[in-house]
Amino acid sequence: MMRKDENSLQALVMTGLFAAIIYIGIWVLRIPVPAMVGRPFIHFGNTLTAVAILLLGYRNGMLAGIIGLGGFDILNGYAATSWLTMLEVVVVASVLSAIFKGMHYEDSKKNIIILAIVAGITKIFTTYCVSIIEALMVGTSLKIAYVAAFVSLPATLINSLSTAICTPILYFAFARGAKKVLKIN
Repeated sequence: MMRKDENSLQALVMTGLFAAIIYIGIWVLRIPVPAMVGRPFIHFGNTLTAVAILLLGYRNGMLAGIIGLGGFDILNGYAATSWLTMLEVVVVASVLSAIFKGMHYEDSKKNIIILAIVAGITKIFTTYCVSIIEALMVGTSLKIAYVAAFVSLPATLINSLSTAICTPILYFAFARGAKKVLKIN
């Protein structure tokens, strides 16, 4: 929706607004899950980041995700690994934007559902890689890091499932609201 004029005041305000929504979406609802690596929890930050990327475009959606997710990590005890969260956002934004571009930015229900599923699958992959890096950062051997990262995936699977289900719902709600309130196509 706002991919064309990403430097407009409106696009920048929406980027900041989405960063705040992402932060609050994590802060308000987070359910800790026990894991061998890290301190994972169930939240809606990934879902809201995917929506931001689809609505605002690659750069602004990615910035909103980096500020929202990364800012949450920095301010809530995850500062040592916040850079990994920010890299995850870059990967998810790159994958989603490339596929959405391949779909000629056609936001049909089918395409948005496909993109939501892709976002969830990408997040599983990136979180697995991040868990391996986190395990290695604390001195774990590589083989144990692989296993520990795999065993720590339940929260990611739940987050990815919620991303696949909630992204289309929130995307169309935000898109309709933006068209009415902001008078954009």
